[in-house]
Amino acid sequence: MWKYAVGGVIAATAVGGLAGLYFFRPTSLVINQPPLSQPVQAATSTYATTTFSIVYPADLAMNEAYAYDQFGPKKLIRGVKFTIPLDMATGTNLSAYDTGISIEQLPRARNCTGDIFINVDVKTHSVTENSILYSVASTSGATAGDLYEEQVYALSGTHPCTAVRYFIHSTNIGNYPPGTVREFDRTALLATFDGIRHALTLESPAM
Repeated sequence: MWKYAVGGVIAATAVGGLAGLYFFRPTSLVINQPPLSQPVQAATSTYATTTFSIVYPADLAMNEAYAYDQFGPKKLIRGVKFTIPLDMATGTNLSAYDTGISIEQLPRARNCTGDIFINVDVKTHSVTENSILYSVASTSGATAGDLYEEQVYALSGTHPCTAVRYFIHSTNIGNYPPGTVREFDRTALLATFDGIRHALTLESPAM
């Protein structure tokens, strides 16, 4: 009988100790973490006419008097151009003088295709993005160490015929002393232009 009583006391003591550990265990510390910083949204501006509106990064320079003049002074293609900021080209072989994106229109065009916006014989191909059908044409050239590239996205079936032109002016990086200039980030530049093109809204499209 005694040994069972001792066993009972030991058992009770053990249970009590476990209960004490449960009820009096230290609480976990909660450390207040600072909220995660949100990415800073780039400032944008909006340009609008009676036929279209466009949202573009606010640091691009807008030129409402722009006209594409490669067909000659009597065949100007008018529109609006947004030129890249200087800091996008600083330290690279990209020119901030005229590299940019423009929205252009040909009111009398019967068939809205990309090739009618380029003054050399080029072929077009069709691309559909965000349910919009584009007729795309491109060309490139070089003069005295300067490189020029154009990509034209004409919105098929629009009246007036509306197109978005990418114009990229760079210089031959091989003409610089090694390590003084880096190749410009083509992927980032095209992504910027693509974002602007996707933000184009036609006010009275005829599709």
